[in-house]
Amino acid sequence: MQQQPQSDPMTDAPRLDGLSPEEARRRLEADGPNLLPGNLPKSTWAIVRDVVTEPMFLMLLAGGAIYLALGDKAEAIFLLSFVLVVIGITLAQERKTQRALESLRELSAPRALVIRSGQEQRIAGRDVVCGDLLVLREGDRVAADARLLKGSVEVDESLLTGESVPIAKLPDDSTNLFASTVVTRGMAWAEVTALAQQTSVGRIGADLAATVEPVSALQQSSRTLVTRLGWGAFGLAVTQIGLNWLWDGHTLLESLLTGIALAMAIVPEEIPVILTVFLALGAWRIAQQKVLTRRVSAVEALGAITVLAVDKTGTLTQNRMAVAELTLEDQHFTPEGAQEMPELFHRLTEFAMLATPGDPFDPMEKAIQQFGHQWLEGTEHVHDGHVPEVEYPLSQDILAMTRVFTNADPQQHLLATKGAPEAVADLCHLEPARRDAIRLQVEAMAQRGLRVLGVACGRWDSATPDHAHPTSQHDFDFEFLGLIGLADPPRPEVAAALGECRQAGIRVIMMTGDHPATALAIARLVGLSQRPEVITGTEIESLQDEALKARLQQVDICARLAPHHKLRLVSLLRQGDAVVAMTGDGVNDAPALKAADVGIAMGQRGTDVARESAALVLLDDSFARIVAAIRQGRRIDDNIRKATRFVFAVHIPIIALALVPSLLNWPILLLPVHIVLLELLIDPACSIVFEAEPESEDVMTRPPRAVGDSPFAATYLLHATMQGTGLAAVLLLGQAWLTATLSSSDQARTLVFCALLVGVLLLIAANRNQTLPVWKNFRGGNPWLSRMGAAVGAMLTLVLAVPWLRNLMGLSMPPWQSWWMLLPMLLACVVWLEAMCRRTHPLSGI
Repeated sequence: MQQQPQSDPMTDAPRLDGLSPEEARRRLEADGPNLLPGNLPKSTWAIVRDVVTEPMFLMLLAGGAIYLALGDKAEAIFLLSFVLVVIGITLAQERKTQRALESLRELSAPRALVIRSGQEQRIAGRDVVCGDLLVLREGDRVAADARLLKGSVEVDESLLTGESVPIAKLPDDSTNLFASTVVTRGMAWAEVTALAQQTSVGRIGADLAATVEPVSALQQSSRTLVTRLGWGAFGLAVTQIGLNWLWDGHTLLESLLTGIALAMAIVPEEIPVILTVFLALGAWRIAQQKVLTRRVSAVEALGAITVLAVDKTGTLTQNRMAVAELTLEDQHFTPEGAQEMPELFHRLTEFAMLATPGDPFDPMEKAIQQFGHQWLEGTEHVHDGHVPEVEYPLSQDILAMTRVFTNADPQQHLLATKGAPEAVADLCHLEPARRDAIRLQVEAMAQRGLRVLGVACGRWDSATPDHAHPTSQHDFDFEFLGLIGLADPPRPEVAAALGECRQAGIRVIMMTGDHPATALAIARLVGLSQRPEVITGTEIESLQDEALKARLQQVDICARLAPHHKLRLVSLLRQGDAVVAMTGDGVNDAPALKAADVGIAMGQRGTDVARESAALVLLDDSFARIVAAIRQGRRIDDNIRKATRFVFAVHIPIIALALVPSLLNWPILLLPVHIVLLELLIDPACSIVFEAEPESEDVMTRPPRAVGDSPFAATYLLHATMQGTGLAAVLLLGQAWLTATLSSSDQARTLVFCALLVGVLLLIAANRNQTLPVWKNFRGGNPWLSRMGAAVGAMLTLVLAVPWLRNLMGLSMPPWQSWWMLLPMLLACVVWLEAMCRRTHPLSGI
C-alpha cells in the first residue's frame, strides 16, 4: 500500500517545463556526456599488442630471425614484412567488429524520458544534463542522481546498498534518487543534480558501470580446442626438428625452419577470429531486423530455439487498445457507430476512469481514459486532476487495483476499482448466481477476442482519527458496476510468421494474463493453435512439476498467469531439454527473461528492467521480428559451421605438404613464407567470404539444431579432415609425379603450390553448399566469392611474374607444356570433394 501526500502536489511543485533544447545542448558541451567509464573500444596499440603476442606472430618472428642467421636477408625481410600485413588485416577486422558492436551499444544505451521546453521526449541516457527534469515510471532505471520534485515512487537501491527491499521516496529537500537504481512502483518527476562520475554510483567505482560481454560456450570450446592443437603443434614441431637435425643430417637452422612451418600449418588460429567476427556482425545484422542484441553470446542460441513463449498483448496484437463494448447486467453499449452514450453507462465509465491513472503508461489504461473523455467530456463524471489518497496495486493474490479518494467529508472516502472480472466480483462479495451470470457474460465477450475488465465502486468511512487504511482491498465494501471490453487487433504479419515457426519445428506457446477465452480467441484468429485446451494459473498452482510437464505437452495457451507462473513454466520447459525463448515487458517478467535461454524484451512498451534482463530487445514489439531474428541466427550458425569446416579442411593439406616431404626425405615443399602467403587467403576467406554467405533455402524448413551439436563435434571435424586428407593425398602424389618428371624440384614446387592455391578456392566452394556440385557453388549469392577468386589470381600472377619474388619463394617457372599436369590434379580434387559432399552429415549440407 502506497501513502501519497494529502495535498495536491500541483499546488506546491515548481513548474515542470524543463530546460530549453539550447540550454541542454550548452550544458552537454560544457559537462560532457553522462557516461561512466566502461568497456571502451580497443586502441590501435592494444590491437597491435594482442597481435604480437599471438603464437603465429611469434613463429613469424622466429622464422625471420632464422633466415637472417642463414644469411638470407631478402627472405627474412619478406617474411617479417608479412607481420605488418597480418597486423593490417587484424586491424581491419577488429575495426569492422568494433563498429558493429558500437552500433549495438548505441542502440542499447539506457534511455531517459525528460521534459524539454514543456514537452516530454525520450533521449539517450548519455545526453542527460544537470537540471534536466526526469519523468520516472515503474520499471525505469534512473539515468543520473536527481532530486524528487513531484509524485512518489519506490526504488530498488540494492546496487548501492545491497538491500533488496525497495525504498519509498516522497518529495522533500532531503530525498534523492540515485543513478542506476530502478523504480519498482509509482511515478515521479525529478531534477538531475549530478552526472557520470559525480553520481553516487560513479564515486563508488567505475567498475560498477563496466559491462563485460560474457564468453559464449562456443567461444570457450573453440579456445580450448585451439589451445590443445597449439600444444600438439608444438610437440610435433619439436619432434620434426629433432628428426631432421639428428636423423636426416640437416642443419639446426634448416630443421628449425621446417619445424616452424609445420607448427604454423597446424594451428587453426582463424577459429577465434571466426567466432568473434561472425557473432558481432551477426548481432549487427539482426539489429537491421529491428531486434537489438544486448548480449552477443545469445546470437548462437537463436539457431537452437525449440520453444517460443510469447505474450499476447503487443506481440501477437497491435497493442492499440480501444474500448469496444460496455456491459451492465443485460444492457450493452457498443461505441462503434453510436452518436451518444446512454446515461445508464455514465457511472460505469466514470469509475473506470477514476480507477485509472490520469496520465497512464499502459495502453489499456490509456484506452479507458481516451474513451471516457470522448464520451463524457463536459459532464460531472470527469475528474481530471483528482489525486488518490491511497492506491492498492494489482498483486498476485488480487488481480485488481483500487484507488481511494477523499470526499467533501474528511471521513468519507470514495473507492474506484478495476481488474479481472472474477477478482472484482470476489471483492464485491457477490452471490454465486450473480457471479455465474458475470462469468457467462465475460466468456461471451472473451470469445469475441475482447480483453474484459470488471469495474466496481464503493465508499469507506474512516471512523478512526488517524484515518488508518485497511491492509487489504478485501476489507472494503464494493458495488459491482459492470464490464468493459477492450479490443486489440492482431498484427497482420503474425499469421505468416507463425506458419514459418511451424515449418521450422519451433513450438509457439502463448503465456498471457488475459482471460482464457480471450487468449483462445486470439490464438485461433492468428493461427497459433487449434487445440481447445487452455491451462490457467490456478491449475498450474495445483499441479506438481512432473504433472505440469506432462500437461504442457497438451496445451499451447497459458492464461491468467502471474509472473511467477511464467518463471516456473520456462524452468520446466528447459528441464525437458527445450531451448526456450521468452518475451516479457514488465519488472516482474525479469526473472523469467533471465531464466530463458533467450530472453526477449519489448522495446516500445517494456520497462528498463525487462530490457536489461533480456538478451534481445524488439525495437517495434512485433512477433515477426522474433522469427526474423531466429532466421538470422540460423544463418549465422550455418555460416560458422561452413567456415569452421573449411578452416580444418584447408589446414590438412598444408600440414601434409609441410610434414610428409621431410619425413620421406623429399625436397622440402612448404616453407614459412609459403604458409604466410596462404594465411593471407585463408583469413579473409573464413572471416569475410563465409560471413557474407546468404541463408540456405531450407534455413526455416528444417528442425532446430540439437543443443549439443557443436561445429567442433567429431562428426564435423571428421568430415573436414576427410576433405583435406583427399586433397593432401592428391597434392603429395602430384609432387612425387612432378619431381620425377620435371628437371628441378623448384618447378615441381611451383605447380604444387599453384594447385594448392586453387584447392583453397575449391574448398571454399565445396563448403558453401554441400548439396550442390562444387562447380555450381562458384555462381552467385556471395559477392566476396568472386573477389576471393580475383585475389588468388592476382597472387599467382604476382608471385610468378616478378622474378625476385619468385626466387625468394623458391619457385621456378616450369616449361609451358608442363602446365597441363595441373589438370589431372585439380580434377582429382574436384572428384574427391564431390564424393565427400554425398557423404555429408544431415545438417552439414548447408
